[in-house]
Amino acid sequence: MKIFNRMAKDGHEQVIFCYDKSTGLKLIVAIHDTTLGPATGGCRMHLYNTEEEAIDDALRLSKAMTFKTAAVGVNFGGGKCIIWGDPNTDKNETLFRALGRFVQTLEGRFSTGPDLGTSSEDFIWARQETPYVNALPEEYGGSGDTSLITAFGVWSGLRAASKWCWGSDSLKGKKVAVQGLGKVGYHLVDYLIGDGAECIVCDIASENIKAIKEKHPELTVTEPQTIYDVRCNIFSPNAVGSILNDQTIPRLKCEVIGGAANNQLAEERHGDLLAEFGILYCPDFVINSGGLIQVADELQGFNRERAFKKTADIYHRLLEIFRISKEKNISTHKVAIQLAEKRIQAIEAMKSIYIRSQDRK
Repeated sequence: MKIFNRMAKDGHEQVIFCYDKSTGLKLIVAIHDTTLGPATGGCRMHLYNTEEEAIDDALRLSKAMTFKTAAVGVNFGGGKCIIWGDPNTDKNETLFRALGRFVQTLEGRFSTGPDLGTSSEDFIWARQETPYVNALPEEYGGSGDTSLITAFGVWSGLRAASKWCWGSDSLKGKKVAVQGLGKVGYHLVDYLIGDGAECIVCDIASENIKAIKEKHPELTVTEPQTIYDVRCNIFSPNAVGSILNDQTIPRLKCEVIGGAANNQLAEERHGDLLAEFGILYCPDFVINSGGLIQVADELQGFNRERAFKKTADIYHRLLEIFRISKEKNISTHKVAIQLAEKRIQAIEAMKSIYIRSQDRK
């Protein structure tokens, strides 16, 4: 990978590689853009096949975080950190304390918290080394797990899509294919069934299937490789990224796509391809921003009611994106990026106003 060419192309400011011999920690921190404020982004732990794969994930996810923070209206930049390791076997106290020490070296330029493969409890260890971690358990002064509010935001976004497509924001009678039943997908199914939707689900982990079937025995289960072929109203990706690509998009038999997975489009052009297929796409960094909203609220003194109220606004943000997309005849993904870039440019221009350094807050 030509890392500097890639950084220049996508606008990244900084990529930091960290290794701790005693714990075996292999950490990549990618900071994309800090125009709006210090970078923030979750810490993903995954056993990647190659270094290039790990770096690519860090770069893609950090860029998506920049768009997410801008779209939500919070004053943070986009970042991400990646632990290259197996979350089922490699977690321990010293590993996450080493992570905390590396984050501390950035002196507030970047903060992190749980993501795919990590949990709020893991960051209790990291918090011993740095204050720049978020979404800690409530008993440790944090706002707790972000999966519930993320699922709530996805459900709110799907209601907006339903309103746009079918004239009612009720999901009663709609068939929803849910890919991934981890923390967010599990809660999302609760919201969907509570709203009267019929869910067809899949997951690569048998224990996740067992847990959701015990709670909702009426669910239909399909295999992960066939979820793309399910005839449904809504396809909801809630697992890994890059699942909307040249191979999967032609297989889809849905009218709406919206879910919690990050970087659902393998390439930005796939947003245009979805539009060509007549599928309404809810841009991932908008519909899945509930967790970020909770973290941002935590930093000003967490208020659960306020955070959920802000997350409910995803409904209105998406309706505005759908409206502009129709008026300008461009994909919803491009509209969402344009709105995010517009806010970043406006804040950057405003910062040209001179303030003496001792007056800065």
